[in-house]
Amino acid sequence: MMTRPILAVALAALLLVPYGAAAAPLSPDEVVQAEVLPGWQTPEGTRMAALHLHLADHWKTYWRSPGDAGVPPAFDWSGSLNLQKVAFHWPRPTVFDLNGMESVGYMHDLVLPIEFTPKTPGQPVTVKATVDIGVCNDICMPVQLTLSAVLDGAGAPDPVIRAALDKVPTPADKAGVTGFTCSVTPIKDGVHLTARIALPPQGGQETALFETADPAVWVGGTGSARDGGDLVAGADLVPSEAAPFVLDRSKLTITVLGQDRAVELRGCPAG
Repeated sequence: MMTRPILAVALAALLLVPYGAAAAPLSPDEVVQAEVLPGWQTPEGTRMAALHLHLADHWKTYWRSPGDAGVPPAFDWSGSLNLQKVAFHWPRPTVFDLNGMESVGYMHDLVLPIEFTPKTPGQPVTVKATVDIGVCNDICMPVQLTLSAVLDGAGAPDPVIRAALDKVPTPADKAGVTGFTCSVTPIKDGVHLTARIALPPQGGQETALFETADPAVWVGGTGSARDGGDLVAGADLVPSEAAPFVLDRSKLTITVLGQDRAVELRGCPAG
């Protein structure tokens, strides 16, 4: 029997080829267009810009942690000039069901605010990036984007970027979280994590998304339910060696999605 990490890799590979009814071939240019929104210089001297992806109707792309059946985005900034650091401000994603598998991402449009820190403050930043993403509809395909932009001067506030920043999950300390703990139980091929979060209801069906410091750890078997004023959420965490392991709770990220808002918790004390 295949272990869950191997199965997850196999599924990701299968999702890059057509399935179901035959469809007319599409080129990446017909599915997704990309641009860099130049944004503005912040009071801290960084540059708040954004990657804007516009997808054809009914197509979607993936969040930083794509779920059971997605392709994580990858960014290569090695061709850039005067660039010291890059920080992503991911807006609240949506959870999709794809043939019974859960994926996490964005439909039709993604404005991803990106904050660039220059090596030499006050000087232009030349951004050159290769971006690898997956896009899906009835078929899925990998897409590689090549982007370039010169970010210079003060720029100007952009309402499109501002709107995306407004959708970034709220940190726990500003979202009414009064406490949270995590317990870990060994399972055959990894560990099961249970989080108890004292959090006001976020509206609609609440979904908890778990991320570890190691992207090779497969996350599955997720579920959440209310227990009084607490949200109790769980997930199976399976490493590449498919065996119980020591989880570093301090590097765990939990994102709770509600109907129209989200909360992000970093680190999770033992409970």
